[in-house]
Amino acid sequence: MESSQPIALPAVLVLELSHGATPARLTLSCDEAAELAALVAADLHALVPQVDNARLALAGALFDTVELLRPGFPVWATLDELARRVPRGHLENVVAFGSHEGHMPAQPLEPDATYADGPMRVLPLSLLAPEAQADDLSAELEVQLVGRGEAGQRTADWLMRTLGVQLEHARYLSRNDLIALTCVQYEHVNLAPLWTLLEAALLTPYGEESTLSARGLALRYANGVVHAQPPTQWLAAQTTDDAAQRAHDVAGLVFELRQYVALLDAHRIPLQLENDATPASQGYLLEILADADPGYDAPALFAHEAPGLGVVALTVAQRGDGGRARALAHGYPLQPSALGPLVTLLAERYGISTDVHALGRVLLDDAGQLGAPATPLH
Repeated sequence: MESSQPIALPAVLVLELSHGATPARLTLSCDEAAELAALVAADLHALVPQVDNARLALAGALFDTVELLRPGFPVWATLDELARRVPRGHLENVVAFGSHEGHMPAQPLEPDATYADGPMRVLPLSLLAPEAQADDLSAELEVQLVGRGEAGQRTADWLMRTLGVQLEHARYLSRNDLIALTCVQYEHVNLAPLWTLLEAALLTPYGEESTLSARGLALRYANGVVHAQPPTQWLAAQTTDDAAQRAHDVAGLVFELRQYVALLDAHRIPLQLENDATPASQGYLLEILADADPGYDAPALFAHEAPGLGVVALTVAQRGDGGRARALAHGYPLQPSALGPLVTLLAERYGISTDVHALGRVLLDDAGQLGAPATPLH
């Protein structure tokens, strides 16, 4: 007897756009999605005739890869759930979901315009196969799609006419192929450590994975969160005594953190510092080192700056005997809009003015850590 719960085999139709091409919209209407699904079904049948034993489900929506490769694969999960609700045999076992009055049938199937400018758009597909045939069909798809999965000419022409764009390529890939392609892309831009964390979050979400960033920052994935080594710990482990080089390295580390956080956020994986529950999705990271000491001057805010990066860190410090500065906290703005809220947060925490003393550079103390000017007290 056929299983009442078919096995979902996720796949994609990848559209590589010509240089400068941008689709006028990110979703297809219900009728358009149905037309495309029929063309896709014919393409897949020509590649792997066994697909006729499965139900093809297609979402008429153009995504960026980051939207599909998120923990739990919510786009495919939603597509599979909707497809399972359609009675068996409906529309010759091909089912498509498009927009109606400007909206897709479920929120996870709505592409985010934030990621709409990339050179590649991806339409999610799923084949719901009978349990007894799923393994063989999956293996055949893995072989055939990566080897000769170019979309048919009728399908490519339809996509170009309907979307109003020129395509360099349109091809089918399994989800495993898409993951492998993304891995190569991240490694190509020196983000292999980031991919190590992403792969863990996608494929072994309940496990743990540790790695070092290109600059040697310790990173650990566990329980759905990436935990980063605090920058002060990282800086303490740097061996150079050259103050200019250490200052340059700090700026480089913050730039790297900004890259990592932006990409992790796009994949919906939070990052926070070890031993701190403040997620970087707030737009900043925060290191609290100490409470204010009543034996010192009132705390003040100082901004470390670097060319091309703006403010790389805010330091709360107070001066004591002989003007020696004592750091109480460091905040690292990861996006421009976060600087104001970070200033407010630190000012409120330490009960001080929001006035920020711009340093014009990254200032390190005698221990090689982020510091503040040592000025004699009067």
